Amino acid sequence: MHLLASGWLLHHSVVMCLLLHSVVLMTCFHHAATSCSQGCYCSESDGRGKTVRCSNLRLTEIPQDLPNDTRHIYLDFNLLTEVPSNAFQGLPLLSELDLSNNELAKLERGAFRSLGPSLTFLDLSSNKLVNINPEAFEGLRARANLTNNPWHCDCSLQMSMPHIDLEPLSLTGIVCETSDPPNVGAEGVPFLLAQDLDLCVVMKKTTDVAMLVTMFGWFTMVISYLVYYVRHNTEDARRHLEYLKSLPTKPGPSEASSTISTMV
Repeated sequence: MHLLASGWLLHHSVVMCLLLHSVVLMTCFHHAATSCSQGCYCSESDGRGKTVRCSNLRLTEIPQDLPNDTRHIYLDFNLLTEVPSNAFQGLPLLSELDLSNNELAKLERGAFRSLGPSLTFLDLSSNKLVNINPEAFEGLRARANLTNNPWHCDCSLQMSMPHIDLEPLSLTGIVCETSDPPNVGAEGVPFLLAQDLDLCVVMKKTTDVAMLVTMFGWFTMVISYLVYYVRHNTEDARRHLEYLKSLPTKPGPSEASSTISTMV
């Protein structure tokens, strides 16, 4: 009886330990799956690392409590309108970032700061980006998807392009929807491939005209000053001469001798 009771207790203890172990494992897995931003879903695999999915949650701001060991973030199909500075700071392992199908119209300076060493792919497709700020991609050399944005091709964009460090082929996704000046054949053309387009011609002409106007203005001022200076000095000289003429004339030496002789 004693042996049977001991065996039963041992068997019961083993079963309880196994059940407790299962509960602990389930709790750990649950914690791993839910230790993301509220509403997002996390998963982890040996090959891809941690993935955070926050797709189609109607988010208006980028979550600030993303796990710092995240490698892949999906923020697509939300209502994001801008990416502020340092939005993804503290994510040293992030290699893929999907911001497609949002309402993004602004990328602030340093928006992807600190992601340069790790990020390999950035998806900004199907947003509302009109122009591009090179300082937003500070140090970033990733491959990017920039298609399906209403890009406005103008001199500002043309001046910005050489300062963007993204993988060069990524820039072929900038297809002009509008341009300034209009009717130059830029609409519907990938801006990077339109080698003959010079959208700064109008600005250069305007600058040249402004310089000519400025130079003419300075020249006119100099001439006006010279004319005033000459007239002013001429008037002073005339007045001085008239003053000298108005002074009484002193008797000369011959007149003085003649007067003395007469007296004698």
